[in-house]
Amino acid sequence: MRPLNGARRMAAEVLTEPLWERLSQFIARSTGLHFPPERIADLQRGLSAAAQEFGFEDHARCAEWVLSGTLTRTQLHALASHLTVGETYFFRERKTFEALATVILPQLIAQRRARERRLRLWSAACCTGEEAYSLAILLQQLLPDWREWNVTILATDINERYLHKATAGIYGEWAFRDCTPLFRERHFTRAPDGRYHVAAQIRDWVKFAQLNLAGDSFPSSGTDTDAMDVILCRNLLLYFTPAHARRLVEKLCDALVDGGWLAVSPSECSQTLFSGFATVNFPGAVLYRKDSVRERGAHTQAPLLPQPVAAFEVPAAVVEPPVVVIEGKPLQEPAADEGLPQPVAAAEYAVLAREYANQGNLTEALSWMARWLDSNKVEPAAHYMHAMILQEKGERREARRALQRAVFLQPDFALAHFSLGNLARAEGRAAEADRHFANALRSLRNRSPDEPLADSGGMTVGRLVQTINALAEGKGE
Repeated sequence: MRPLNGARRMAAEVLTEPLWERLSQFIARSTGLHFPPERIADLQRGLSAAAQEFGFEDHARCAEWVLSGTLTRTQLHALASHLTVGETYFFRERKTFEALATVILPQLIAQRRARERRLRLWSAACCTGEEAYSLAILLQQLLPDWREWNVTILATDINERYLHKATAGIYGEWAFRDCTPLFRERHFTRAPDGRYHVAAQIRDWVKFAQLNLAGDSFPSSGTDTDAMDVILCRNLLLYFTPAHARRLVEKLCDALVDGGWLAVSPSECSQTLFSGFATVNFPGAVLYRKDSVRERGAHTQAPLLPQPVAAFEVPAAVVEPPVVVIEGKPLQEPAADEGLPQPVAAAEYAVLAREYANQGNLTEALSWMARWLDSNKVEPAAHYMHAMILQEKGERREARRALQRAVFLQPDFALAHFSLGNLARAEGRAAEADRHFANALRSLRNRSPDEPLADSGGMTVGRLVQTINALAEGKGE
């Protein structure tokens, strides 16, 4: 997504450049987060939100207070929470979970079953908990006798708000954007408000704790961050300074047992940064193994299992079409305060609507959505996005109307047809659902299976066709 250039220029003019440079350096030292000159506007938006929480009238005074060096550890964590935007969902980056499910965890289980039935996993920068709970669900499927095992799943984050949500274990539809209805039914219970609660046996396996990966001391037994078999630290290193990233990788290596595994995001893989690990290539994913011999820079192929593992199936069908995922940008408040940057084009309204929706702040998402629709009432993507937000709020009737407007404006809008079919299917109108699914398939029949669908967050034509066919055949996963 292109930066909001107009808004960024306005933001950069609000405070003097030397003050922002000092603030950026302080943030980097204390949290590891990297705000180079091109991200000054991002830093200002985050600080503006923090100023409200800390009781300052404007972000300039808040910046001076931050630089005074009087912040407590709790206040520093609160500041950091405004400078990051978390976005995740269950079994995100599927290929990594497939590597864990088919090779890494089965081998660990086989090794430990003969000795001590003990496994330790850590979801570092866990955000709102979906990654940690995905690990718990995966392990309980791989371990028929899981009650006889001593399993630790630690999940840490600097953001206290994220941890509150993670501990509650309550999620809306978008958290399951890459999972099937049967997956939800097996591991969650549905509340009257339409949200889903993690099953108690899954929730009890995960321990959440606040940890600043850039400033707190680890590994240590005091924080339970030592002797880990598997660590997932994904989509965090990209936002660290190079020096903090190197130190963090070294500390994560120290937190692993010999033979332990580190998983990062595909965009974070680096021969230089992970030279202290053996690089292991899996189909569609690269993971790093800590070897006692430290095969620095070595590249190996993933070992094959003697028998295929059938206990776990990575959820393969999408329930609701995902919205475009936008990561790593602090959000801009839609207030009309003089001096704060305001969007200047429909594309910027779209960015902010999607960002707030991905964060789960649906009220603000709808506020920006209204601006987007006012600026361009004949944009099918806007009506589709509007429908996704309304559906997340449980307003199915209005969501259906928005989807109908989308397909009126663009009759071959496959995702909108698919969503209308899902709504009809959920309400027991099978014939109507079949009609919508047929319309979606018809609009896709002359397109390449590998072609990505716009407004889908990366879903391909072939993937959507497989999903519709699976739903039509009544398959769960």
